[in-house]
Formats: sequence, structure tokens, C-alpha cells
Amino acid sequence: MQAGIIGLPNVGKSTLFNALTRSRKAEAANYPFCTIEPNVGVVIVPDARLAWLQTLSKSEKIIPAAIEFVDIAGLVAGASKGEGLGNKFLSNIREVDAVVHVVRCFEDDDIIHNMGKVDPVRDIQVIETELILADIQSCEKQLDNNLRKAKGQDKDAVANAELLNRLIPFLNEGKPANLFPISGEDEKNRLNRFYLLSDKPVIYACNVAETDIANTADNKFVAAVRDYVSQHRNSGMAVICSKLEEELGEMSPEEAKDFLKEMGVEDSGVSSLINATYELLGLASYLTEGPKEVRAWTFHKGMKAPQCAAIIHTDFEKGFIKAEVVAFKDLVAAGSVQKAREAGKYRIEGKDYLMQDGDVVVFRVNT
Repeated sequence: MQAGIIGLPNVGKSTLFNALTRSRKAEAANYPFCTIEPNVGVVIVPDARLAWLQTLSKSEKIIPAAIEFVDIAGLVAGASKGEGLGNKFLSNIREVDAVVHVVRCFEDDDIIHNMGKVDPVRDIQVIETELILADIQSCEKQLDNNLRKAKGQDKDAVANAELLNRLIPFLNEGKPANLFPISGEDEKNRLNRFYLLSDKPVIYACNVAETDIANTADNKFVAAVRDYVSQHRNSGMAVICSKLEEELGEMSPEEAKDFLKEMGVEDSGVSSLINATYELLGLASYLTEGPKEVRAWTFHKGMKAPQCAAIIHTDFEKGFIKAEVVAFKDLVAAGSVQKAREAGKYRIEGKDYLMQDGDVVVFRVNT
């Protein structure tokens, strides 16, 4: 699963990417389009539960969950018509599963703003408009294709055309697809198959100055974004300081911790952003522990126990017998697996069990 980092030029996308991946893959420069080809990096999902489990089981190592972030070049007004290499960048967005939309929430005369002055809501709307315009073009083409198929009594094409005929006027009003009212699971699935840019789940990452990270409540730009996000479904918000996090990447963990403490914060916001993106992608982690390793296994929310067992090994789904499960919080409260058993918190679950984030599990399979 991939999350694409998007935004106007010079809002801190590449700096954030470098901070997330602890790399220097993405060039960060004070001019538009310093990123042309998308950079891809694997990012560890912070999970304090793993260290606790390692202490409990005296494991040799920890293997955390991970997701991919893609640094996509800055979009500009007119991207849907090819401005600023827009068609290429829009196609990069189409390929990711969710979007981290970085918006500049700090003022600095030394850093060029593509549109003259800082206005994060305007910046969001500029990009949102380009995504909507690209979606209109896509929907019109898909409508033509489905209308042709509908003449041959293709029931699926008829249903697609009916939905598109409602959707296109909605988009033409300047509204993103993630606000489009749908009825039922069938329409939801059809909408997903249209692969619309403005329907992708999105987190708005407010990039603030180092001086603001300790008290973001006073930042007028952050407040404006928060009000805007409250009107959109399928979206979230995080406050980060990408420049600070990039500086922390040059320090040892101990130095970074002390530096943040001096600034009056525990985190620059990047850890929260990673976890929020993980959830936005519809992902969760079940946990396994043993003497060799403690590990977080990534699964899609809604998956059942046999499907989750197959993540470890494909044969485990076919040979699934049962899952021995204890919720992490119950294990912590009990203090050990044995005490969790004695407290009745250790459960035996069958094939229909829906796995939950934080389940500590042992799968029993017939191999």
C-alpha cells in the first residue's frame, strides 16, 4: 500500500519525505519542480507495543510494520490541462492508495511561495480543483464507454452510466468525489472502480515552523485547515514540522529526545502522521511474539483469522485450525500470557473471527 505526498511547490513535501524515510532521496530546493520523478521510500510504522512484547518474551529482535510513501512533484493551477507537467504528476497520484496533502502553515520571506502568500485553504482548493477537473475528464470518457456497452444490454454498464450521470454534475459544481452521496455497498464499489483522484482518502499535513510546533493551537493557518477538513469525509489532519524532523534525523535517538524536550514537545508530528496514514489506508497490525522475534503483521481491516494467517504463509489459510488470541491491552493488564489465560482473556477463535488491531496471536494450522 502506498501513500502519495502531494502539494503545491515549496510547501515542504520533499523535506517531509526525507524526514519520513530518514534518507536524502528527495532533493529539497527553494524552486518549483525540483522533484520530477516520484521518489519511493519504505517507512516504519511506530508501535510502542513491540518493545513491551520484546521485554516480555526476551526476543532477539523486533520487526515493525511498514508502508510506502511516494514523493510526488508539486502540482500547480492548470495541471489538469498539462501545466507544470501536470498530466504526468496526476498519473502518479492515480497510482497511490491514499494521499498526504502537505500544506504550508508558516510564513518565511526566504522561501518562495508559488502563489505569492501563505493561504493553506486556497492552496488545498487549487489542488482539489485540478483533481476534480481531471476526474471530470475521466468520468466523461468512462460514461461514453459504458453508454456504448449499455446498448448491448450490459446491466453492469447501465448501472455505471446511471451513477456517472449523477456524479458528473456533482463534480462540475466543484465538489470532490469524496463528498458525493452514495447509497449502499454496490454504489460504493462502483465509485471505487472509477479510480477518481478526488475520492482518494486524504490527510492534510499542516507543515508549521519550528517555533510553532509546541503550541499549534495559536497557528491561524492550522485553525483554518482544521475548519476546512471538518467539512470533508474520508479525510484527516495532522500537524508536522518537516524541517525539525529532518534535523532530528541527524541526531542520535538520545540527542533527538533531549532536543524535543527542550522545545516542549515529545514528537515533531511525523510519528502521528505515519500512524494516521496507516489507518487511513485501512490497515492494522496483529502481533506475534517469541524468542527469535516480535513482529507486527499488516492486514486490511475486515480480514478474518484464516486470511491473516496466510500473511505469514499462504499455506496457513488452507490449513487453518484456530487462532489463540489475547488483546494487547489485556496482556499488559495481566502481565504475562499465563496470567491472561487465568483471567479468561486468552481466547480460542475460529475461521469467522475478524482480526483486531493489537491482537497478540498464535495460529494453529495443519501443515
